[in-house]
Amino acid sequence: MSDINDIAKQFVNFYYTTFDNDRSQLGPLYRTESMLTWEGSPIQGVNAVLEKLVSLPFQKVAHKIETLDAQPSSPTMASILVSVTGALKVDDGESELKFSQVFNLIPDGGSYFVQNDIFRLNYG
Repeated sequence: MSDINDIAKQFVNFYYTTFDNDRSQLGPLYRTESMLTWEGSPIQGVNAVLEKLVSLPFQKVAHKIETLDAQPSSPTMASILVSVTGALKVDDGESELKFSQVFNLIPDGGSYFVQNDIFRLNYG
């Protein structure tokens, strides 16, 4: 297995670059069994997850990653748990919103897909 920190960094870079530029292109990262919990609301399945991401109430978003931690999530499979914290700006707003996101990445034919994804804004 490649270094999990390298895989996590590559995934996070791709995910947030795609999210910021055209979040409708994130569908290939999810599967039928994938679950996104967005601000406490669970959403399951690639179509439902993509629908949620595309329907978010902002047009522009820019993520700034502050921390990224990765560790193996299973002793029997090369899966990776990735925790991200950072800030985001929406629609050219002046203030940043703090966020945290956790991904459980599962190997799939030489790449990884998102099995579970938990997103939370930190209003504080």
